[in-house]
Amino acid sequence: CLDDKDKVHEFDSSWRSEDCNDCSCSRSGIGCCSSYMRPVDFDEEKCESIFNKETCSYKVVEKDDHSKECSVHHWVG
Repeated sequence: CLDDKDKVHEFDSSWRSEDCNDCSCSRSGIGCCSSYMRPVDFDEEKCESIFNKETCSYKVVEKDDHSKECSVHHWVG
């Protein structure tokens, strides 16, 4: 399989992409899906979500003070 970065992957292999997607190669092609959950139900006026590519995860923090985390009621992924 040839991925979107022109890297060759063997059949029956799997990997995590630079964009935090879990991918696999089979004889029918490449399949990928996100490896992370995205916050969707939080106070967007007071808080913001920040994506960390190192950990492939979101953190929801107060806009004025990133040391304070906000409550998230629902995540999707």
